[in-house]
Amino acid sequence: MPDTALEAPHQAASKLPRAFYRLAAGDALNMYGSQLDLVALSLFAYEAAGNALGTAGYLVLRLGGGVVGGLVAGRLVARLERRKLMTGCALAQALALVVVALVPASLRIPVLYPLALVLGAAAAIAAVALRTSIPEMVGAGRRARANSLMASCRSTAMVLGFASAGVVVAWAGFRAALLIDAASFLLFGALVIRLPLPTRAAPAEEPSAQPTEEPSAQPDEPPSKAGKRGPRWQALIVLRAAPVVGAMAGIRLLDAFGSAAHNISLPVFANQSSPGNPAALLGTFWATWAIGNLGAQQLVSRFMLRRGIEPGERGFALGTCLMSACFILVFTDLPTPLFLLVAIGAGLGDGFTEISYTTRIQALADERRGEAFGILASAENVGMGTGMLLSGSLLTLLSPLTVVGVSHAVPIVLALAFLVLVARTRRR
Repeated sequence: MPDTALEAPHQAASKLPRAFYRLAAGDALNMYGSQLDLVALSLFAYEAAGNALGTAGYLVLRLGGGVVGGLVAGRLVARLERRKLMTGCALAQALALVVVALVPASLRIPVLYPLALVLGAAAAIAAVALRTSIPEMVGAGRRARANSLMASCRSTAMVLGFASAGVVVAWAGFRAALLIDAASFLLFGALVIRLPLPTRAAPAEEPSAQPTEEPSAQPDEPPSKAGKRGPRWQALIVLRAAPVVGAMAGIRLLDAFGSAAHNISLPVFANQSSPGNPAALLGTFWATWAIGNLGAQQLVSRFMLRRGIEPGERGFALGTCLMSACFILVFTDLPTPLFLLVAIGAGLGDGFTEISYTTRIQALADERRGEAFGILASAENVGMGTGMLLSGSLLTLLSPLTVVGVSHAVPIVLALAFLVLVARTRRR
């Protein structure tokens, strides 16, 4: 399969199934609640611990859960019915948030850290199941359009969620934010379990020589066995067979260090720049970032897919450079107009790389797609977790700008090198 697939114009213009729009709307509702969760729990952990390591500890444990979830996600996606898997993950996250919200204030930190593992693992498994299922829901030729729609809805929810996070946390409190988030997970789970779309390749696509591994009657019924090889071996085979995918995954892995740096540094920066209301500054930044992210989805759907072009490797590399450079500039004490402009640029680059990356991985066969998404999600969480620990420690000695600048410089260099390699390969 070529590194950059081109859709026929009639395929790019064809409509997605109506039920998929409901799924995208439900996922957006879920994302809205998650933004309240992100702002509320990050600030709560920081204020309770009194330093950046408090936020780092919570985020590292949540990422640790994501590592475990990613390692088992490929096998779960292969063995279990994917709708039920996504619904179960949504219920687990809702229950964890309700527990944190309702326990006495003195127990919130002891309860928060263990439940961070549950939140991270459930989120990783659900994300792998959803991403793996999209090509079967809409058809392989429409996966870029589907990814763009999902990202657009999620970005809109981010704008609303981050914009209202400061108000909700300041006026309604920590508990209300978590209960709203829990309700969004419950609604998403109820929607997914009734979704009338296939989530697995049809039985006719399975090898006839292995009838015991075929779905029994419905496309959504999982095979009885996930194969003789473990998920890590299967993912390595996938990456070896698709070296461009492996290179993109490597850039994403190291970019996770940069993401860790700006995520752990933003609460510190917000408390230093706006000690009276750091939640408002965080909410403003992420809302503006989400507007840029939404702009990337519109750019892809309105200007690229209508011309039959999927986002390619060059767009992925350029988007990575734009995103990392803008995140560095965020911490340079810019005037408000420039601060908002670079926040939009960070969101624009982030959104474009996400669509390019996800669409390319989804070009793999169904039986390998889940394994690839799972192991790569674990790798990104390892990068994020390691970066959180390092960043949290370095912030006690260095400024947020220094920590973020060094962390984001690495993916910029790697993305430029990848861009040169892609250009040389195409010339040959």
